[in-house]
Amino acid sequence: MHTVVVGTSGVTASDVLAVARAGARVELSEEAVAALAASREIVDALAAKPDPVYGVSTGFGALATRHISPDLRGRLQRNIVRSHAAGMGPRVEREVVRALMFLRLKTVCSGHTGVRPEVAQTMADVLNAGITPVVHEYGSLGCSGDLAPLSHCALALMGEGEAEGPDGSVRPAGDLLAEHGIRPVELREKEGLALLNGTDGMLGMLVMALADLDLLYRSADVTAALSLEALLGTDKVLAPELHAIRPHPGQAASAANMLAVLEGSGLTGHHQDDAPRVQDAYSVRCAPQVAGAGRDTLAHARLVAERELASAVDNPVVLPGGTSQAFGSGEGRVESNGNFHGAPVAYVLDFLAIAVADLASITERRTDRLLDKNRSHGLPPFLADDAGVDSGLMIAQYTQAALVGELKRLAVPASADSIPSSAMQEDHVSMGWSAARKLRTAVDGLTRVVAVELYAATRAVELREGLTPAPATRAVLKALREAGVGGPGPDRYLAPDLAAAETFVRDGRLVEAVERVTGPLK
Repeated sequence: MHTVVVGTSGVTASDVLAVARAGARVELSEEAVAALAASREIVDALAAKPDPVYGVSTGFGALATRHISPDLRGRLQRNIVRSHAAGMGPRVEREVVRALMFLRLKTVCSGHTGVRPEVAQTMADVLNAGITPVVHEYGSLGCSGDLAPLSHCALALMGEGEAEGPDGSVRPAGDLLAEHGIRPVELREKEGLALLNGTDGMLGMLVMALADLDLLYRSADVTAALSLEALLGTDKVLAPELHAIRPHPGQAASAANMLAVLEGSGLTGHHQDDAPRVQDAYSVRCAPQVAGAGRDTLAHARLVAERELASAVDNPVVLPGGTSQAFGSGEGRVESNGNFHGAPVAYVLDFLAIAVADLASITERRTDRLLDKNRSHGLPPFLADDAGVDSGLMIAQYTQAALVGELKRLAVPASADSIPSSAMQEDHVSMGWSAARKLRTAVDGLTRVVAVELYAATRAVELREGLTPAPATRAVLKALREAGVGGPGPDRYLAPDLAAAETFVRDGRLVEAVERVTGPLK
């Protein structure tokens, strides 16, 4: 099995996906172990001094003014985990929890948290054992970290709370640790706090959404091209020289993908009806502009994710010794900061939800055009075999429209909201966890919307008898039939198998079928 080695300089998106989705093993580098030990020495030295240090010898948040005596500090760290593990609602998906734990481990290994090496090793051991703490939907405001979600993970490290074992059963975390020979951690100064303060949940969901949307945007380019072909549209609007004079990279990539799909088509622009079109409708003609804007949004979000993956997000943080103009010289210090605020991640999560909603909107408009006999240029009403006796794909478009309506609601930004907490100490929060949760729902919805267009466009192409589709289109039709989706004859469309089409898109088989003909899409 693939192994991901965690060092001091962060991790990559592919590392997150490997651990969260593929169950890759995790190891700590020698550099990370050394950094952990060094930062712990700084914390231990500060803990031995009489001066209060936030997170080490004080309470937390609005209670930070109380100095905690040495005999109570272990209890303090345990108590913050127990009190903060107050999430409610449905369980969060296993892949999200694994991403959350892995990204917290990434920050711990940076050497800026003061956590002992054995605590970090326990985190890796829990991941490697396939133990997944039960984390709930509600409990994070996206500031001071994803507090409740991370607390439920820390609780499992202590051998408390519930977790899912590798067999999928939910049991007491202590029992699962014991079965795998993992000793529960005994938290010391700062360690409980360090396990809770991070943007790890929202970042993990961002990384996974970016991977899913990378595939979905290529899929949407394919289905847009299929619809253009089925509507006897013109591919002249996809010419590279037209997109070069408005040099948005995403737009050029989408146009190039559509052009590649349509190469060799016998339908595009040559068989218009008795009312020739000077121009295709916006939903067809402007497909690269809309999808391209979304692609550029993805690029910006990917940049934010890369920066966050290289970050050490904690409060307070341990800084090594040295000399600075602001702080003078010393052997190392612990400083409070605001790096745990989730605004950078929350904004792009919301931005992506807006792009997803708009891509779904233009996709649905093309589907509706395919089904309307007044605008489809010779196709039967609702693509029905015997319109009136059967309704064709009428209600498939209803389903698609309902999904688009939901996606528009999900596009309302969570990050524009803020609810003060912790007795007004935490008086501005990012709501980034909420932005991430709704983006996951939006990505699922977009997958279904694209699947409906695929179903309708391929049905429409098949109805253009006597005309030869592009080689890539024929490859898609063949792959769909092999997957049991649609097919010749009216009966295959009387009960549309939209779930199978959704799986075909979600699993990447649509893009794979095209790329076997066109080569890699952009």
